[in-house]
Amino acid sequence: MKKLILIGRSESGKTTLIQALRGEKIEYKKTQYVNNFDVLIDTPGEYIQTHHLGAALAMYTFEARVVGLLLSATEPYSLYPPCCAVTANRTVIGIVTKTDHPNANPKRAEAWLKLAGCEKVFFTSSYKGDGIAEILEFLKEDGDVLPWEINEKE
Repeated sequence: MKKLILIGRSESGKTTLIQALRGEKIEYKKTQYVNNFDVLIDTPGEYIQTHHLGAALAMYTFEARVVGLLLSATEPYSLYPPCCAVTANRTVIGIVTKTDHPNANPKRAEAWLKLAGCEKVFFTSSYKGDGIAEILEFLKEDGDVLPWEINEKE
């Protein structure tokens, strides 16, 4: 699978999304440092929220083929400046999280991610599993077999 790095502010749902993508039990964990899993990279929100740590994010994007900018559907603003995705020499996708929240406004979050320059935008709820299969399909490469395809091959 294509390796994906998730970038977003604290509490945007990066770690929870990683758990959902890996098929793990969802439980809150605060990411304190960059976690490099097999095909997923989880970054602390402070890296995008602190100007001086932004260079570290840029360095970690070189380890991935796809950059995922996360934005919660509950956010009243976006940290991503217009056209910021063009600075990455990787595919940049947008991921709207928390779409199941009562105060969610997924269309607003989508508009901000498109303004940032994301090539494609996914809508997710890690707790309900919405959008997880779509992201995995996007990351899939020739020869990869996703969990729900195993029975189809037998």
